[in-house]
Amino acid sequence: MAAGQLMDIDPELAYQHAQEAVRRAGRVDIVREAAGLTAYSTGRFAEALRELRTVRRLNGSSEHLAIMADCERGLGRPERAIALAASPEAATLDEAQSVELAIVVSGARLDLGEAEAAEAVLAAITVPKGNRELAVRVIEARLGVLEAAGRTVEAAALLATLTPKERATLADPEVDADVVVFDLQDDAATDSDDASDEGSSSDEDDADDDSDADTGDEADSDEDTLDETADIVRAGSTTGDSSSAHSDTEADHGDSVSAGDEDEA
Repeated sequence: MAAGQLMDIDPELAYQHAQEAVRRAGRVDIVREAAGLTAYSTGRFAEALRELRTVRRLNGSSEHLAIMADCERGLGRPERAIALAASPEAATLDEAQSVELAIVVSGARLDLGEAEAAEAVLAAITVPKGNRELAVRVIEARLGVLEAAGRTVEAAALLATLTPKERATLADPEVDADVVVFDLQDDAATDSDDASDEGSSSDEDDADDDSDADTGDEADSDEDTLDETADIVRAGSTTGDSSSAHSDTEADHGDSVSAGDEDEA
């Protein structure tokens, strides 16, 4: 698919190709997957989230849960990102996907100002043996946590464990990007078929609308569950502050009682 070939070269053009594919074959999971991934790569987080939810309903896979969680972060909802990581779907991920999700959760904790919790999430990660690229991503996330906490000396020491090439990749992700060669004739052939496909595309759009309506109740149920879990996360993140304030209040109350006893004496 042209969208996949263009992703690293021209994300916006890849997105446009994916949108055209959705108009033609919106009920095909890999088409909606391409639409979701290209939307994510261009910062269209709400659209990416919607498309990847559709993919999950179409094929039952939660392989893109980390990207969905990162979309929630991009929309300013870190609690929902953490809630996704606590969902039953997270247990279906393989090792590498689980690591990617943990990296997102760490970032979400950092968004909430919970640097210690963010570091704890990363410390619990076990990177699959031999996956150096993923290990470097975990190191990159740890660097972000350390720098956010003002621990620049530790961050510098961790950065020193990387090779010069790895450090250059962190500084500029495009350094190690793959260049994909693709055939423009395929696109030309596709464009020549536009007129003949318009009728069938319209029928597919109608079918897609029916399919979306059928899955609406299920999506609403998922959203309600996610919101409930996000509320729990939000409450937990504020408990620390309220507990500290409560402790101070109790201490002040204790001092007042002692002073009262002394007055009675």
